[in-house]
Amino acid sequence: MAAVGIGGAQGFLPLRRRAVSWSVGAGARRPLVVVRASYEAGVGVMATKVGMMTYFDPATGKPVPVTIVGFREGGNVVTQVKTAATDGYDAVQVGYHGVREDKLTRPELGHLGKAGAPPLRHLQEFRLQAVDVFNPGQPLDFAEMFKEGDLVDISGNSIGKGFQGGIKRHNFKRGLMTHGSKSHRALGSIGAGTTPGRVYKGKKMPGRMGGTKTKIRKLKIVKIDNDLRVLMIKGAVPGKPGNLLRIAPAKIVGKNIPKN
Repeated sequence: MAAVGIGGAQGFLPLRRRAVSWSVGAGARRPLVVVRASYEAGVGVMATKVGMMTYFDPATGKPVPVTIVGFREGGNVVTQVKTAATDGYDAVQVGYHGVREDKLTRPELGHLGKAGAPPLRHLQEFRLQAVDVFNPGQPLDFAEMFKEGDLVDISGNSIGKGFQGGIKRHNFKRGLMTHGSKSHRALGSIGAGTTPGRVYKGKKMPGRMGGTKTKIRKLKIVKIDNDLRVLMIKGAVPGKPGNLLRIAPAKIVGKNIPKN
């Protein structure tokens, strides 16, 4: 992920690869960096995880585990529209979670005020193929963007587990607990001795677990409650209650994402 700073705030753009070319002019040789990023299937919104519950399908009566996703005061507002002519790519920056003015810096307030948006805590970008229908200050209503039965991609920070061993972190098996075994939950051998004389990079070992950006794809929207302003999404989403979530239409190659 790359953090793109805008007016004191940061938008996050998923990077796929970077191509570097060199330009030779009258001055010194300098690299021209061209960043290629993946497109979103459509503009999304930010939301807050409320918790999980059991929803009974009215048609079949079967229980469905769902996650309740709510929206804080202030909603989602378009704070900037980027175009290829001005920024080198097309994207929509969205703000979420209204706060008091003293919670933001003056550059952040200036950036939001330029778009006619209220003070918002979070800013994120959605890279699109066309941004003609969006304007700064435009509110985004989740009830108009999604409908029941839609598939969405949801990303957020997973719950941090702290420093964990190999069994919990990588699902390793433990050793014998009886028969004189001295190795119960120990990691065991991590490589050969003289050759190669080192530990290979990427070796699965104990370490910090969780607390990373995680995306769960193609989750189904079971129900939209306009009165409570919540979404019921089948399955689990990253993080604990109160966690910030990024919800976007699910990417389906060949349908809403070009194959090339």
